[in-house]
Amino acid sequence: MLSSKKHTCTLLLAVPVPATLLLAASAGLAYPPAVGIVGPARNCLDCHVSNGPWTEEAKVIVDLLDKDTGKSLKQPDGTFLIEAKRNQTKTLVTVLGWPKEDHAPVPYRTGWVYVDPTTLETAALSKFAPGWEVNLPMACRLVGDTAKGFETANVTALPMTVRPTDAAREAEVELQVLLTKGESVKGNAKEGMLGNYFLRKIRLRVVD
Repeated sequence: MLSSKKHTCTLLLAVPVPATLLLAASAGLAYPPAVGIVGPARNCLDCHVSNGPWTEEAKVIVDLLDKDTGKSLKQPDGTFLIEAKRNQTKTLVTVLGWPKEDHAPVPYRTGWVYVDPTTLETAALSKFAPGWEVNLPMACRLVGDTAKGFETANVTALPMTVRPTDAAREAEVELQVLLTKGESVKGNAKEGMLGNYFLRKIRLRVVD
């Protein structure tokens, strides 16, 4: 269902960051996506601006797939529903991008983060829903992956595994997305890079 070209993934962070490094970081310099982790940022727009050419909600590709079936978890109301059995893993694929036939330039890099807004005031490094284990709640990846069903789009596609523990409850998280091109000015992420911000709601449901 999913294959990936060979990329040099700029500053992809897929492992926990030592607390000492986090304490030394500035909220304005957080990279890759670090909403609520190294500072009080509420969303990507606390550090970036939505000033790019990818403005049409009807065209942007923001999807979440079941890796085993390839089916989208999108619901009729536009939200996504993740259902997982307690203490069992479920692997999903985050697919983000823009149609190839559109006149807008191809996005170069996509950044995204899954955030439970209720965790933003806590000291926890993970801002995913409490009680839910997740191996890749944030990433920054070059565009150029391939995913079945998205052959006519320039996308990034990356798996993510979740597992509801005994403490997990139903919850709602946000998927915050930035399509980007160019590079931010060091020390001022609002300058130099074109980007557009998108937000989707993800509902988490435990199946007992």
